[in-house]
Amino acid sequence: MSDPQPPRSPRRAEGAGAPRDKRNLFERLVEFLSPGPDSRAELMKTLADAEQRELIEPESRAMVEGVLRMADMSAGDVMVAEPRMDMLDIDAPYDAVLSIVISTAHSRFPVYEGSRDNIIGILMAKDLLKLQRAPGLNLRTLLRPAVFVPESKRLNELLRDFRSNRNHLAIVIDEFGNVAGLITIEDVLEEIVGEIEDEFDEEDADSSIYTLADGTHRVAGDADVEDVAEAFGVELPTEAFDTIGGLVAHELGRVPRRGESVDVAGLRFTVMFTRGGAVRWFKVSRAPAADAA
Repeated sequence: MSDPQPPRSPRRAEGAGAPRDKRNLFERLVEFLSPGPDSRAELMKTLADAEQRELIEPESRAMVEGVLRMADMSAGDVMVAEPRMDMLDIDAPYDAVLSIVISTAHSRFPVYEGSRDNIIGILMAKDLLKLQRAPGLNLRTLLRPAVFVPESKRLNELLRDFRSNRNHLAIVIDEFGNVAGLITIEDVLEEIVGEIEDEFDEEDADSSIYTLADGTHRVAGDADVEDVAEAFGVELPTEAFDTIGGLVAHELGRVPRRGESVDVAGLRFTVMFTRGGAVRWFKVSRAPAADAA
């Protein structure tokens, strides 16, 4: 009769079912005595410390912080407000539609029928080429389905939807079902990586005031109030405020959202881009005489 097999070693049996911890005793002791951050504030502080110790690059820290902030932001925080939306009327003549597409230089446009609240689809600018080749084609046949999201939609969830559904634009609606604005995948990504420049942006990044093709101007939010006053020939409180962004926020009582406008000293400041809770660029034009009075 053969002897029974010896019992398996407890140490070996334990290791067979779970991966071995390859950390040495010192590493495990350090982790026990210095646990990771248990709050977002501590995590932000840890990232700042890592940058100071040159463990990560400043750009990497900014991107991680952008991801963390994005989780607390909603579509309503970064959308282009409805009054500032560039939209197309389904019943407009082809020349009028083409003029808007060329002047605004967007790649996608919400299309409405009757009223701006009745959005029936999205038109891709490139699809207009099909009308040139087939003039008898109906514009309605070129429309793509519009995606609607509530103002409360979290940006991290929206980004996931954009990626999974391969959409680049969504219509934002308020609690009553009315159109509140629109948001693009670029708007969401800019909250992480900062402003995304395109081929229509000026190449000279050293200046803070640019003249646009339509005669209006693009002004940086951190532009000197004194420089803006001199450039436009107006009187602004140069001693009370350092930047034009600070002056506009004071006039409004808060930091304006993208698409909002504020009139100051006969100038109309419309927010073009925001980043990190501050206005990055304004579009500046002369306020209409009736409004400026």
